[in-house]
Amino acid sequence: MNRKVNKVRNRRLLTFAWIAAITILTVFLIYNEQTAILYILATLGVTGLLVLVAIADLSKHEKFSNESPRINDAAAIGSGISSSRRGSQR
Repeated sequence: MNRKVNKVRNRRLLTFAWIAAITILTVFLIYNEQTAILYILATLGVTGLLVLVAIADLSKHEKFSNESPRINDAAAIGSGISSSRRGSQR
């Protein structure tokens, strides 16, 4: 149990160290007016997030869901047609 707590604590400290380092680097680059480097880092960060989302397999969680699929009534609301839920209740 103690190893598990230490492992979580070390991981949390490492995360906060990364956040602190990135914050210090960003403040340093802003102070020295290195906007070109900031633009490049921002672009790489957004690209990394997009790749992470593209790689993530979100569909496997939907396959094992016990909930019934939700019906999208956006078109019915926009056009004034009665909702599919109200129609199915009658």
